Amino acid sequence: MEEMNCLIGRQPILNEYEETVAYELLFRSTESRDNASINDASFATASVIINTLSDFGLEFIIGEHRGFINLDLEMLMSDSIQLLPKDRIVFELLENLEVTPELVDRCRYLKEEGFTLALDDHQYDPVYNDLYDIVDIIKVDLMISPVERLAEMIENFRPYGIKLLAEKVETRDEYLLCRDLGFELFQGYYFAKPSLIEKKKLGESGAIMIKLLKLLSEDADLETVEKAFRSNPGLTYRLLLLVNSVSMGLREKVNNIRHAISILGRKQIMRWVQLALFATDDSRGVNNPLVEMAAVRGAMMEELAVMMPELERDPEAPDNAFMTGILSLIDTIYDISMNEVLETLNLSSNIRDALVRRQGTYGRLLELVELCENSDFALMKKKIENLGISEDELLYAQVKAYNWHTESISDA
Repeated sequence: MEEMNCLIGRQPILNEYEETVAYELLFRSTESRDNASINDASFATASVIINTLSDFGLEFIIGEHRGFINLDLEMLMSDSIQLLPKDRIVFELLENLEVTPELVDRCRYLKEEGFTLALDDHQYDPVYNDLYDIVDIIKVDLMISPVERLAEMIENFRPYGIKLLAEKVETRDEYLLCRDLGFELFQGYYFAKPSLIEKKKLGESGAIMIKLLKLLSEDADLETVEKAFRSNPGLTYRLLLLVNSVSMGLREKVNNIRHAISILGRKQIMRWVQLALFATDDSRGVNNPLVEMAAVRGAMMEELAVMMPELERDPEAPDNAFMTGILSLIDTIYDISMNEVLETLNLSSNIRDALVRRQGTYGRLLELVELCENSDFALMKKKIENLGISEDELLYAQVKAYNWHTESISDA
């Protein structure tokens, strides 16, 4: 069988404290990326998934969390899925699967082998009674199951002791209602679309600030100090604000984190970190999916900038691309508007144009990464062709960005 490449989409799954605990992984081969369902190429696609996870390692894709993977009947019946680690993967049974004795037997076998099973886009139906005794999680689509019907449905599920996941949660009211009804897991645009998320004050994790203080006190090299800043979008933003505050009248545009650090100097940064330790906000921290998204955006744009023919001769392009990505969600993670961000930061015009209007090379790169996040594989194909990036390069940049963020969190 000819080996296929695949692109990976992720959507965070959160607990009742709005912390990321898992991801739904969306795989599209280069031959079937436009299809939401798996067709006759099921075994080929299954091989793509398994090869991707085994070649790159799960830690590259999902870090310390679990990964939810959709399975149709052919993939469910394939022995190849048993190569996946039982403690890291949740198998989602698609809603169009017919309940047959063969299906029930297969699910029972996988459960006995230690795998976690979930029913996707599910509504209560007695025809699934045999599966309700087996599966661990039921995903309830709020677009299909109106909130006014949820209480009755939950009562039907209660005897089975199944964990409930509300998906396509689009508002805070929906999230709070589902949480009060007993849902334990949540997924949807309420968490992915920052404009709907409850704002938090601009504050950094005390652990990150202490780590930075330790690096500075040990006279760590510039590259190590820069890495500490790059792992957190809020920290980057505050660094740039500091540059603006202590360097009034600065004519030179600040293009990257290393530039900002060199302008300030270690002594100024050390004083700032010491003061900042008294005003840290440790709520949610690195488990905030939006903070993670911003960090991964920056890392992915940095990788893609190296690959773009248009930028290959610009040594500052990777840093500029990273800066664009990590700042692109700063207005929605924290209680500040993008206009205010741009008014207070001395950013170069190409970064400003990318952040505000998605214009210029960095703006087009940012659009590409946003399409990856939304798993819009059809538009992604057109975009990468226009940017001169291959599908292999896009996949490499995406996986490396996930891995970079995982490493930066584990080091924090």
